[in-house]
Amino acid sequence: MTSTLPAASSGASSQTRPSTLAEGDYKVADLSLAAFGRKEIRLAEHEMPGLMAIRREFAEAQPLAGARITGSLHMTIQTAVLIETLVALGAQVRWASCNIFSTQDHAAAAVVVGPEGTPEAPAGVPVYAWKGETLPEYWWCTEMALTWPDGSAGGAGGGPNMILDDGGDATLLVHKGAEFEKAGVVPPVESADSEEYAVILDLLHRSLAEDGQRWTRIAAGIKGVTEETTTGVHRLYEMHRAGTLLFPAINVNDSVTKSKFDNRYGCRHSLIDGLNRATDVLIGGKMAVVMGYGDVGKGCAESLRGQGARVVVTEVDPICALQAAMDGYQVATLDDVVEKADIFITATGCYDVITNEHMARMKHQAIVGNIGHFDNEIDMAGLAKRSDVTRENIKPQVDVWRFDDGHAIIVLSEGRLLNLGNATGHPSFVMSNSFANQTIAQIELFTKTEEYPIGVYVLPKHLDEKVARLHLDALGAKLTTLTKEQAAYLGVSPEGPFKPDHYRY
Repeated sequence: MTSTLPAASSGASSQTRPSTLAEGDYKVADLSLAAFGRKEIRLAEHEMPGLMAIRREFAEAQPLAGARITGSLHMTIQTAVLIETLVALGAQVRWASCNIFSTQDHAAAAVVVGPEGTPEAPAGVPVYAWKGETLPEYWWCTEMALTWPDGSAGGAGGGPNMILDDGGDATLLVHKGAEFEKAGVVPPVESADSEEYAVILDLLHRSLAEDGQRWTRIAAGIKGVTEETTTGVHRLYEMHRAGTLLFPAINVNDSVTKSKFDNRYGCRHSLIDGLNRATDVLIGGKMAVVMGYGDVGKGCAESLRGQGARVVVTEVDPICALQAAMDGYQVATLDDVVEKADIFITATGCYDVITNEHMARMKHQAIVGNIGHFDNEIDMAGLAKRSDVTRENIKPQVDVWRFDDGHAIIVLSEGRLLNLGNATGHPSFVMSNSFANQTIAQIELFTKTEEYPIGVYVLPKHLDEKVARLHLDALGAKLTTLTKEQAAYLGVSPEGPFKPDHYRY
């Protein structure tokens, strides 16, 4: 695979702290940013009470000792706190971002340097991530995060024994690699239905030529994966239904303290942050269209209305559509409003929600952005193929696409996650909920392997409630305690769980 990689300083030796990292065993933009990143990590730790409480609770027991965790998740300041929590509980970790634009370079540098290292002698965690990766670079980074140095992976074939995923790309690479090794052939690159899949096939062609059993060995050594987001969870359930899932998975996304907090309250905060940083236009009074009214869409619609926008929701699900209508939003089709609206936000998890034909019909200077995980909700490939449109970059992750008829639209982050491409993502406190779930899920799968045969699971209710408890004190919230008589009347324990698994919060 050919790839132009940015220069980065390198150290020498193994990941054992405080030894310096092996030469080339990381790739980030600039290690001199580490001091800035470390200052922000310290601030974030204060805002992440759940993760810090888990560090204190499990520091002595070291439940992740022996775990080799490959992480594929946005390399932000908040993720740095997660990574260092996993290390504090005994894990070895290698990391890549799950989006080409979402890395915060000072966070990546701080994690590589580590709390006890220096830019000249980094002593932290191997990270392969920088803001603005190309697709070949992105998949090279994922491959490197899945590739452990000789001798550190025992008999597992040079790979991890755990994956912590966001969107499922690390899991996908392992599964596709093993699938094609079993078949003895990788499909031709020309057969790919997208530029990104062509990059994956090219990588796996090279891998198969070098080692015909590489991904099969790696898959066999993996105890499980914990998945962060809706799109990645969808992939896992699809593989399980098809009988192709190779190791157990915990669906972190559907923990209540993830989906009802990260997806809704996180997006409520970070969508507006991304729009403001990218365009600095007044939102009040404008018509904004939110496509999709799940947890993410609900947070987006709420934030836009809070800024004074006239919000229109599009939906395919009648239940979600009814919720949107009862919440006071106009529910319409995109065709109804495409020529009138000022702002378009996709939050569906589907593809081609906004086609290039839709964009050709939009009003002058309409803003188009996506807050779903992948970049195919907006038909960027179709837009780029049009002969009647030209692209002009205004600043990083802000492009104006000008049509021959004179009108132009503003596309954010090339159709990828605008809240991470144009801003810094969700705030630390809400990510503490999500990452506390991730850490607990990693402990569950790693220490209780026999309880999790191949399948897709959610965390038990008592652990979901535990994550919530860990965050109440920081907000000055006090729980009411049931008496024994009240608990008996409700049929629950005074300590919980308080709701059945089927309860909808």
